[in-house]
Formats: sequence, structure tokens, C-alpha cells
Amino acid sequence: MKTQVAIIGAGPSGLMLGHLLRQAGIEAVIVERQTREHVEGRIRAGVLEDTTTNILDRLGINARMHAEGLPHDGVNLADGERLIRIGLKELTGKPVMVYGQTEVTRDLIDAAPERDLEIIWQASQVELHDVESESPHLSFESEGEVHRLDARFIAGCDGYHGPSRRSIPTEVAREFERVYPFGWLGILADVPPCNEELIYANHPNGFALASMRSKTRSRYYIQVPIDEQLEDWPDDRLWDELEVRLGPEVAPHITRGPALEKSIAPLRSYVFEPMRYGSLFLAGDSAHIVPPTGAKGLNLAASDVAYLSEALIGWFGSGDDAVLDAYSDRALARVWKSERFSWQLTQLMHRFPEHGPFERRMQIAELEYIANSRAARTAIAENYVGLPL
Repeated sequence: MKTQVAIIGAGPSGLMLGHLLRQAGIEAVIVERQTREHVEGRIRAGVLEDTTTNILDRLGINARMHAEGLPHDGVNLADGERLIRIGLKELTGKPVMVYGQTEVTRDLIDAAPERDLEIIWQASQVELHDVESESPHLSFESEGEVHRLDARFIAGCDGYHGPSRRSIPTEVAREFERVYPFGWLGILADVPPCNEELIYANHPNGFALASMRSKTRSRYYIQVPIDEQLEDWPDDRLWDELEVRLGPEVAPHITRGPALEKSIAPLRSYVFEPMRYGSLFLAGDSAHIVPPTGAKGLNLAASDVAYLSEALIGWFGSGDDAVLDAYSDRALARVWKSERFSWQLTQLMHRFPEHGPFERRMQIAELEYIANSRAARTAIAENYVGLPL
């Protein structure tokens, strides 16, 4: 098999990149190790910046998003006693869209056949070869046979555990990481949201988040120690704790229901540099991970794809290497700004084991400042809706 761009991974970044390349008349094949059902069933976040919605609009894969998604003009911080509203649209002119990553993935997969975007599912033992050259290729197993896919470029959109990043030599690689000493215990339930907008809560017991997937499906999280056991949190205990942490203004509006899904997710900040080596380009979680506090994971993948598709389309149009050479630096500049915002918001809203009374007073002072400063709220809003590409 042969194509112009081989894409590893059928998550949102790989799918968006494939669609953008096909729209420009560039051949692309996506190789995915999981089944379609597995990929479509992954529960992920769902706050979309206009960077992401603009890509879906440009592709014309946006009808369900606009019909079912929930535009949000604001987001809220809670300190246990009150809500501090960050007016996103008022302060920046931009809203965000609440539309689940699961739904984005399904829409992109559904649109692939009609747009001649080939996806090879259940491709195991994926290996990258000759990525430093102008003639790289992939090898993988599918349906009991070993296959070879030749390409001019390879896009590694295969997440943190995929093979793409490991194909870059250690002598040129740089890794930066912060592992947090807690996780997010999440519950998904078919109950109406407690508020029309997301609420991020800072409480002496720890962080909490009230979010939603639709007007009838809610997603809640609380901070728990990293070694916490899921069986120690029956539904009633979790609902009780959510009411405490979200505060007296919010608690009466929480509707309880049985969990459709419950899990504990660890938090980490991670950046890999560079995002290009030879004919290999990294995008999305293969190059960076952010704590979910800032809602940046999917949106950073989308901005990577915006830069990378522009570079590849430009190269196939003109053969100019400069557009490819600029990709890693352009992407990483935005990655680090988003990492900073996610880290800063995580520091503000969570309780850290090493923190004492001083750090707690600093959090309270910062929240008080935000509540009374339009400039502080504007800085949060600018970062939350997404910095310009």
C-alpha cells in the first residue's frame, strides 16, 4: 500500500487531520489499533474552543454539533460559598461549545467513507521505519497478515502510549513532566445539570467540577488521592460529597441518579519536544498531556492539526520545506501557553498534600481578587476560550 500521509491513530486529531488533507486533495490513510466500537465508546471531555469548532465547520462535519451542542457564554469558579462567573463572551467575544469528544469522534468517523478517508481498524504491532528519510513506511498486522504502508510523511496521532514518539531518538528528545498527587473521580449520569454553565469548585475537602454532556446528561468530578479505590465511593457517598464541595448555592439544584460510568483518572502535565523528526510529525496526546482542569486536551490536539494540515498542504502545493520546519515551534508555543493555564488553574482549585495554611490563604486571596477584578477574569476568559492560533 502507498499513500502521501500515513496517520497513526483514529482519535480526534488523526481523524481531523485526515479529513483536512482529503479536503485538500491529499491522499491519507489512518491506521488504528483498536476497533471502531472501542474508539467510539471512549468517554472523554467535551468543551470545544472555536479552534476546534472552526475545523468542524470548515469540514462541513458540524450539523449534529450545532443541533445538539450547548454554546456556553460563561464558566464559574466556586469557593464553597459563592459562584464567581467568568463571562467568556462578554470579556472576549467568544463562547465555548459543550459537545462531547465521543460525539466529535463519531461524527468524523461517520463522514470518512463518503470522503474517501480510509481507516484501517485493529492494526496491531504498528512499527515506524526510516522516519529520518524521505521514504518512511509503516508495518502492521491486520487480519492475520503483515502489511506495509509507504508514505511521504507520517503523522503520529496515537496518544501517549503509541509507538510514534518512541521512534524519535533519545539524543534529540526532551521530556517535561509534572505528575499530580491526586486524581479525578468522575460520575456520568442521566440527570439534568445543576447549572447552565460549568462550575469549578475550590473547597477545603478538595476540588469538584459540575459539567454536562447535554441537557439531560451530567458529568461530575471530585478530587481524590491518587491511590483511592473506586469501590470506596458508592454513588450516594459521591453525591453527598459533591453537594458539600459545590456549596450551598449549588447543592439544592443537584439531581441524583445511578452512575452510567464511574472512574478515577490521574492528572499529569507532559510535553515532548520536538514535535517533528525527519518525516515524522507528532500531534495531540502523543506529544503533550494537560490536566483536564483547563479543558485543553482535545483543543490542543485541534490546534496541532490546524498547524500541521497547513504545513502539509503547503508543502504538497509548493514543496517549500520552510512550512514543515516551522511546525514544531509553532505548535509548541501554543502547547506551553495552554500547559501554563492548565497548571495554574489546577494549582488554584485543588488541595495539594504539601500545602499548609499559607497556600490555602493564597488560594482564597486569588479567588477574591478574581471575583473583584475584571482584568483577572478577562485573563482567565482569554485562556479558557483559547488563545489565537
